[in-house]
Formats: sequence, structure tokens, C-alpha cells
Amino acid sequence: MSSVLKELRPTLALAFPIIVGSVSQMLIGLTDNAFIGRVGTVPLAAAAFTHGVFGLFYVVGIGLLLGAGVFAARDHGAGDETGCAAWLRHGRALALAVGLGGAGLMALLSTQLHRFGQPPEVVAIMRPFFLLIAASVVPALFFQVQRQFAESLGRPWVPMGIILADVGLNAFLNWVLVFGHLGFPALGLVGSGWATLLARLAAVAAIAVWLRRSPTFAPVREAPWAGWERARFVALLKLGGPAGGMLLFEAGAFAATALMMGWLGTVPLAAHQIAIGCASLTFMVPLGLSIAVSLRISRASGEGRTDALRPIGFGALAAGLLCMMVFALVFALAGRIITAGFTPATDVAALAAQLLVVAAIFQLFDGGQVISVGALRGLHDVRVPAVITFVAYWVISLPLGYWLAFRTPLGPAGLWTGLAAGLGCAALLLGWRFHRLTLQCEDPSRVEAKS
Repeated sequence: MSSVLKELRPTLALAFPIIVGSVSQMLIGLTDNAFIGRVGTVPLAAAAFTHGVFGLFYVVGIGLLLGAGVFAARDHGAGDETGCAAWLRHGRALALAVGLGGAGLMALLSTQLHRFGQPPEVVAIMRPFFLLIAASVVPALFFQVQRQFAESLGRPWVPMGIILADVGLNAFLNWVLVFGHLGFPALGLVGSGWATLLARLAAVAAIAVWLRRSPTFAPVREAPWAGWERARFVALLKLGGPAGGMLLFEAGAFAATALMMGWLGTVPLAAHQIAIGCASLTFMVPLGLSIAVSLRISRASGEGRTDALRPIGFGALAAGLLCMMVFALVFALAGRIITAGFTPATDVAALAAQLLVVAAIFQLFDGGQVISVGALRGLHDVRVPAVITFVAYWVISLPLGYWLAFRTPLGPAGLWTGLAAGLGCAALLLGWRFHRLTLQCEDPSRVEAKS
């Protein structure tokens, strides 16, 4: 127990600014929803579908880029500053390629929105907003890889400050462009899209300037014309490919749930957007712990401290589950008060409150699975976890959710019950795998994933 508490303190110290930054990133989306919700239910439903698709591309991109931070943390622990700089450079190049690819695919998808079974009035207004959010994939991912690099070197506070400032900028731009203040026309839904794109561009510019000019990063700074190493790109994709697949399976399940919500009607889709926004906000706490535990386990491996791996992982897991229990109680007891703050439509708010009751249950599972994934990623174990997440979400969660929603009276709550079942399965299996890997050899960080 003493070793767990000893390792938990630095984990929480690293995780706190990451959590605040992640919460601030989510507040950008929630701010958009708060402004769009005042425009009407149909624009809010359009935003729900768009952000669901964006989230799919964004999290897959994050997965593909995770290796830059993990490998930089390992090399920093081993004292290899040249290697750290190289991972940032190669990570930036990969972020640009992935971001442009994602934006291009979303642009192509925008021509086929009528094929997804959404309400006609939602499809009619969606495409301009959809294209603006698609363009924001590029700066969002470029910011993310630079943020993870700073965090891998134990410098998470400035990225946190940049994101906090970006929340304020996004809210201001929404106020100006959605409702038409300071001489600008009232652009409604499209105005919110412009606000999000401009805010994300400002954030990526700010963090790039800081990394370039701060004396803190002088030892890990390379000339911009330094060459490329194929082996580094291969290593990034070898870790990032399965990690991206893992996130694709999870995010795809949530996107498919949003799609099926649209089949149930505009009100369920709008309610889903509010409820998932609230659940995603609290999810940032275990996600921040997941990122911190991944970096700390990778760095401990580089330092040769294999005895610290289990205390780091299980300490973060205990802290995360405790936090999620608190959030579960808040959702269960204050759901109606929370959802009423997002929309004046009483039917939407009431249904969203019902969904938060289900969210109170799957919060615990969601926190457990994401922290376990982070611990395994720090061990460079990503292939078997990818299989686990596929089974949990696409074999268990979605079929069960569909059956409960369309074959029983549960309706929208049935879809969320299916998500809870998949998250529970993933949490148990991933936690057990971390336990088994850290028991079976002297240095589990060097073990290839075994089925």
C-alpha cells in the first residue's frame, strides 16, 4: 500500500493539469451545444450528429499519434534527449498527414449525409457546419501531438493554460457569430462551426510558438530541416495502429449509437447529445489519469524501475474509480437540474436526464477501462487490448443496445444500457490483462503482447 501511495502522488501531479486541459477541451464542445441549443432543437441535433462523426475521426487520430508521447517519455527517462526531439518531429509530420486525411474523408462524407437515416430537417442544414468541423480536425490533432510531447517531459501546465484560454475564446466567438454581435451577422449553427475552427487554429499556433521559444525545451529542440527516419514512423504506427483501432472500436460504438438515436427521432438525438456531452466531460478525469499512467509507466520502464509498474497502474485505477463513483451519484441525483441548463425544450431535457441515470452506472466501467488501457499502453501492449475492445463494443454492446432499443420498451435508454454492458466487459478484461502482464515476468514492459 505504501508503494501505491508513493507512486500515486506523482501520477496525480501529472494528471491534474492533463485533466483540466482535457475538461477544457470538452468545454469547447459543451459551449457550442449551449449556444446551439438556444437556436433550436434541429440545429442541436445536427450538431450532435456532426460532433459524433468528428469524434470518431479525432479519437482514431489521437490513437495513431499516441506513440510520440509514449516513446518520448521512455527516451526522456533513459536520458536520450535527441530521441525525444526526433519523436516530436516525426509525430508532427504524422499528425499533419492523419489530420489532412481525416478532414478529406469527412469532406467526402458530407456529400452522403442523406444516407444515414437522419431526420430530413436535420440533414437539410447540416453540411456547412459539418465541413467547418471537418477542417478543424487538422489543428486539433496537430495541437494534440505537441501537447502530449510536453506532457511526456513533465510539462503539462502551459498546454493546460492554452486550452483554458481557448475555451474563453471559443465562447466569445460563439457569442459573436451565432447570435450576431459586434456588427457580425447572426450565423446560427454555421457561426458555431467558424468559432470552433478559429479557436482550434489559435490553440495550435500558441503551443507551437511556446515549444519553439521556451528555454525549457532547448535540449530537445532540433533544426526544422533535420532528416526523417523510416524506423521511427514504423514504430509510431506499430504502436499507434492498434491503439487507433482500439479507439475506433469504442468511438465507433458511440457514433453508431448516435446514428441509431437519429432513427428514433430528433428529440432522442438531441437528448443523446446533451447526455453524452455530460458523460464525456466527467470521462476526462479517468482519461487524464490514463494519459498520466501511460507516460509514467513508459518513463519508469526507461529508467529500469520495473518494480514501480504495478503501484503506478493500480494506484491510478483506484483513484479513477473513486472519482467516477462521485460523478455517478451526481448524475443519478441531479440529472434533471443538469440537463435543464442546456435546452429550454422540456421533452429533450427530461429524456437526457433519464439517459444520465444509465450513465451513472457505466461511468464506473468507463473509468476502469480507459485507465487500464493507458497502463497497458505504457507497457507497449496494444494488440490484445484492441481485440478486447472490438469484442466488447461490436459483439456485445451494439447488438444488445439495438435489441433493447427497438425490441423492448426501453427505447433510447436501451441503447445506453448496451453501451454500459460493453464498457463493463472491457473494464474487467483489460484490468485483468494488466494484472497478468505485470506478474508474469521480471520486466513486463519488454514483453510482446500475448493472447
